[in-house]
Amino acid sequence: MVRWIVLAAALIAGGQPAMAENNPLTLERVFASPSINGPAPRAVKLSPDGRLLTSLRPRANDRERFDLWALDTVTGEWRMLVDSLKIGTGAELSEAEKMQRERARIGGSKGIVAYDWSPDSQSILVPLDGDIFLADLSGKVTRLTATQAGELDATMSPKGGFVSFIRDQNLFVRSVAKGSATGKERALTTEGKDLVSWGVAEFVAQEEMDRTRGAWWSPDDSRIAAARVDEEPVAVVSRAAIGADGTKVFDQRYPLAGTANAIVSLHIIQSDGSGEVRVDLGENPDIYLARVDWVPDGKSLIAQRQSRDQKTLDVLTVNAFTGASKILFTETSKTWINLHDNLRFLKDGSLLWTSEKDGYNHIYRIKGGKWQQLTKGAWMVRAVTGVDEAAGKLYFTANRETPIEQHFYSMPLSGGEPTLQTPRGGWHSVTMNKAANRAIITHSTPNQPDQVYLAGADGQRTAWIEENALGAAHPYAPYLASHTAPQFGTIKAADGTVLHTKLLLPKMEAGKRYPVFVQVYGGPGAGRQVTATWGGALHQLLVDQGWIVFSVDGRGTPDRGKAFEDPIYQAMGSVEVADQLAGVAWLKGQSYVDPAKLAVYGWSYGGYMTLKLLQAAPGTFAAGVSGAPVTKWGLYDTHYTERYMGDPRMVPDAYAKADVIPNAAKIADPLLLIHGMADDNVVFDHSTALMGALQGAAVPFETMVYPGQTHRVGGPKVSVHLWTSILNFLNREVKNKD
Repeated sequence: MVRWIVLAAALIAGGQPAMAENNPLTLERVFASPSINGPAPRAVKLSPDGRLLTSLRPRANDRERFDLWALDTVTGEWRMLVDSLKIGTGAELSEAEKMQRERARIGGSKGIVAYDWSPDSQSILVPLDGDIFLADLSGKVTRLTATQAGELDATMSPKGGFVSFIRDQNLFVRSVAKGSATGKERALTTEGKDLVSWGVAEFVAQEEMDRTRGAWWSPDDSRIAAARVDEEPVAVVSRAAIGADGTKVFDQRYPLAGTANAIVSLHIIQSDGSGEVRVDLGENPDIYLARVDWVPDGKSLIAQRQSRDQKTLDVLTVNAFTGASKILFTETSKTWINLHDNLRFLKDGSLLWTSEKDGYNHIYRIKGGKWQQLTKGAWMVRAVTGVDEAAGKLYFTANRETPIEQHFYSMPLSGGEPTLQTPRGGWHSVTMNKAANRAIITHSTPNQPDQVYLAGADGQRTAWIEENALGAAHPYAPYLASHTAPQFGTIKAADGTVLHTKLLLPKMEAGKRYPVFVQVYGGPGAGRQVTATWGGALHQLLVDQGWIVFSVDGRGTPDRGKAFEDPIYQAMGSVEVADQLAGVAWLKGQSYVDPAKLAVYGWSYGGYMTLKLLQAAPGTFAAGVSGAPVTKWGLYDTHYTERYMGDPRMVPDAYAKADVIPNAAKIADPLLLIHGMADDNVVFDHSTALMGALQGAAVPFETMVYPGQTHRVGGPKVSVHLWTSILNFLNREVKNKD
């Protein structure tokens, strides 16, 4: 059984792009500046008073360098507020900041990558090149720090009295009352050195828990909560960052699955450095500090404590003066609990919270131990975006209409039927201001790259932030004539589970069969392939070259509920592999598919899936390309691996079945293995272990390694080289092979 959904132009905002001259896409143009996808602002924010809208924008001649721009919401005029080249020192980033950027998936970015508004809307905090600057609305920029040591995680306090930052593994504050840059600097901690750090998020918090900070200001500026991280128990992985000009060896503290984590404690310190208290997180130190949020009155905070096995999440209320804590409520799961940022405080003392307790992520209102479910159904709430208590309105994003789309909804705070506020046929990400009366919406469809606009609470556009219209001046305009919209459909897994698919077809001749490029990720968390979003130009280039491009989101992938995710628990590399093969079986039944010319490609978890597919079904694929793959789950980190696989000390057989290495000799089809030689996430040891196993079994393969490149192998020239290598391999082994 298969059902296809072809996205009609009428359902896609902006319609089908107008046809233009048919120029062939090239890899050089796909990765050149300006971006072929058009301008894509980052970190779009409204000033607290709503007068200015700011964003980070790439330069036309350097898509990786960002400057700070401001839009006057009254006049509609744009201006560059901070030029990263004019104020930047060009200093090399510290290793700590480089790794933070890798965790945030912005490792290739230059210039300004973050900023923070002052609460009075008169100044903006701008970290750049390892130092901190304060910009006023005229564009005047004052340098706040000028040290050889880099400053991390610069943050403006809620009342605007202080800037906090991390230097040399300690937490500092500096007075900047009323935007003044003449305040004094004070170290709130002095113990940080060697393996102890204050105010930063540890490795797994950044990489796997979506917690990027380790310090949190109280609403009244009087106190700051700070994490203390002791990495002494953590295993040492000697990581060789092999570069073109030499090799640096880093003894990286990396918590391998089944080994000790960093010891993390939480402390509350007054802004003058006095009165430190330690928060009671319980007697068991082997836990995760998942989230920290101050209660609006500043007298207490909420800390989320996750158990090592991630089956229990305790939400603690903490006395800000004594550090004493008690459990407010507890979530439990038979598999794992997905973390989120959907905690909201209401004026009557109740909380808004999302939970998967009924199998899908939904919004609950909690007061006095009683839970009121506000949303319900076989769909998932993604984010609570705003609450307007005066109007009795709640706003959120979800996929109620279909799993391949995401939309903006409103509903009564007391409960009721949600109202869809964005047009069907695409994907919408939304942030709202504190008053929940304005929204910044990023929208794309398979026929329209990202557009960003300012809207009212009803979702109706009031002003373009970036229209990114596909007109004659758009970078993609010369290639519109050959643009192919994907076809979305469904197939069924072996047990009848519905799986969503995406298919891009080249211009076909009757009776001719075509090679297929199967792009796979297949893992939990990020990386879904089948969404009604702009897919970028790379797949269009493949289609132009005569490839069919196909993907299926199998079980284990997010946004379909726990019953869809949970089958991979302690069984990675099993059901999600079977679901991909169900997609391949469907492909082989199509008259336009050449069943002898199927290629599979994936990166990271997708690289792992490529290897598992080649092992599971020799001869099914003509060739596979595996980028930065996990090959031994015991070499990956605790929080991610144990969440889905359990503790290897307790379930060693599950790990043995999931790993690639034990069955390396089963790989019989042509393989191209790719890895960055300075990867600190999926470390290079994963690929060297596979190389050794394949060589020991006399299994031939090809490889391409990238000196100095991390988990993100890329850059204008490097990306061209990467994809030239991939396409040369696939053309030789698949497309052009007799």
